[in-house]
Amino acid sequence: MGLFDRLRGRGRPRPGRGEGDGRRGTLDRGSQRSDLTHLEQFVASRRGVEGYVEPRTAVTETTIVLVAADGEWTRRRIAGPDVARKLSRDLSIPVYDAQVTGYPQRMRDWSSRNKGS
Repeated sequence: MGLFDRLRGRGRPRPGRGEGDGRRGTLDRGSQRSDLTHLEQFVASRRGVEGYVEPRTAVTETTIVLVAADGEWTRRRIAGPDVARKLSRDLSIPVYDAQVTGYPQRMRDWSSRNKGS
């Protein structure tokens, strides 16, 4: 199967990539347990964390950006918006749709302060 076959949804479906639900694959890998572990550790070690769900695209799977009170942030793949909502409930953090709310200014400020670090 070639690169363009994947984009057009041809070829054999891959496990965890919408097999049987009509979704096309992406060029990105799916989420793994290590992604969830990282997110859980980020929340446990920082104050005031909020989640921002980024939609699945043709190139990347669904991702979630976690932003701490000081603006420090991390991004990881997740298995979809439903997983993001469950994760936010389990970790007791608010979660937002990044396309609707955008990102908090503190995230941009933190990134500016930490460029090249």
